[in-house]
Amino acid sequence: MNIIESNIANLPTKHGNFKIKAYKQNNQEHLALMSEDFKPQAIVNLRIHSECLTGDVFGSIKCDCQKQLELAIAYIAKNSGLVIYHRQEGRNIGLLNKVNAYSLQDTGKNTVEANLALGFREDEREYSIVEYILKDLGIKKINVLTNNPAKMKFLETLDVEIVERIPTIVEPNCHNKNYLNTKKEKMGHLI
Repeated sequence: MNIIESNIANLPTKHGNFKIKAYKQNNQEHLALMSEDFKPQAIVNLRIHSECLTGDVFGSIKCDCQKQLELAIAYIAKNSGLVIYHRQEGRNIGLLNKVNAYSLQDTGKNTVEANLALGFREDEREYSIVEYILKDLGIKKINVLTNNPAKMKFLETLDVEIVERIPTIVEPNCHNKNYLNTKKEKMGHLI
């Protein structure tokens, strides 16, 4: 596994002061956002947040991504921890195909059906960089901020102890209600 790492830098934000480190694997660059008081030897509050440009940056309300990211950043600012910003857009189908999936969703397909119609699996993400980051930072015990059982299943295969799962539930709206139902019914999300 060929990975390039940045140095750790300070990152003041509207949520508080953080430390940030970047990791490059192949053509994808991922981020570790650590609370200012981050202690890897303690039980680390961890969010693996999969990139969602439309939600995270543009504030799309077709999904719950931005709200989950903000919830996680606020949580670790207050309680210490780490957000891994996992840069695998659209469940790793890329931005162009994500927009194509949105177009199919506009015709009535759900998010899983749209990915399948485009020739992808329902979820193309892989998490080897997450394992690398956890080892690099020396993390052994975690509380996981997630609703996604696939992320939990992956973490259970690593040399880390999962102490607790912390739900990241956000209020649905009229634009993301079907999306959230699909995540629950088709992908087993714990919402």
